[in-house]
Amino acid sequence: MTTDDTKTLIYHNPRCSKSRQTLQILNDKGVDADVVEYLKQPPDFKTLEHILGLLGLEPRELMRKNETCYTTLQLNDDNLDRPSLIQAMVDNPELIERPIVIRNGKAIIGRPPERILEILT
Repeated sequence: MTTDDTKTLIYHNPRCSKSRQTLQILNDKGVDADVVEYLKQPPDFKTLEHILGLLGLEPRELMRKNETCYTTLQLNDDNLDRPSLIQAMVDNPELIERPIVIRNGKAIIGRPPERILEILT
């Protein structure tokens, strides 16, 4: 799934309280967001590269390091290059920090959920 800068998009995990709170803030503000349950519809490599660019982050900065597969896949290995780390998130979307909101060419991680207010104005 590619990102469209004219829409609001949330990469959402309904089992995550922070993600649910972020979606509620969007709803409360009257923002009609396209919801992507990224565990069911993981972003492809190109989309993830775009999201990282919008966030201004390196791949590891977007990873949930407490996930079992982070350790199992030895993603803390400094010899892994950027494409390898991005591909690991494509293949294991549970590694992706959540929620991510994209709007008007900007992206933010909703941790805490109130952070998304920065891109809603």
